[in-house]
Amino acid sequence: MKARDVMTARITAATPKALARDLVLQMLSGTYSGLPVVNSKREVIGVVTEFDLLFAIQSGKDLQTTKAEELMSKPICVQEDEDLDSVIAKMTGNGIVRLPVVGEDGKLVGVIARPDILSHMIEPEFVTIVGD
Repeated sequence: MKARDVMTARITAATPKALARDLVLQMLSGTYSGLPVVNSKREVIGVVTEFDLLFAIQSGKDLQTTKAEELMSKPICVQEDEDLDSVIAKMTGNGIVRLPVVGEDGKLVGVIARPDILSHMIEPEFVTIVGD
């Protein structure tokens, strides 16, 4: 199985100028624990995680004026044709929840989170029963 087989293709990414306040609002939606940061060519140039935002708060940065480019961490990405074993190794080896997926041209094409992988690895053994 390849990264493209389990990735989520509907992506929310931040621009380098996105305000930390807006990043927090995205993460409070419960859908994200981190967001890729892309340049105008849709190339991944960084990642902002909840930890990056907590570190910003701890260091006294103003979330109303601090930009993603000031907070972002160096991204670890996977190729869309990368084997799932390699994806899992990058996640577990680096303690990463989600990884940006890039195409051959280096542009962001998806994101893989741990639940994306887990949901493709199981056959559920539950049924829902409603009344008679």
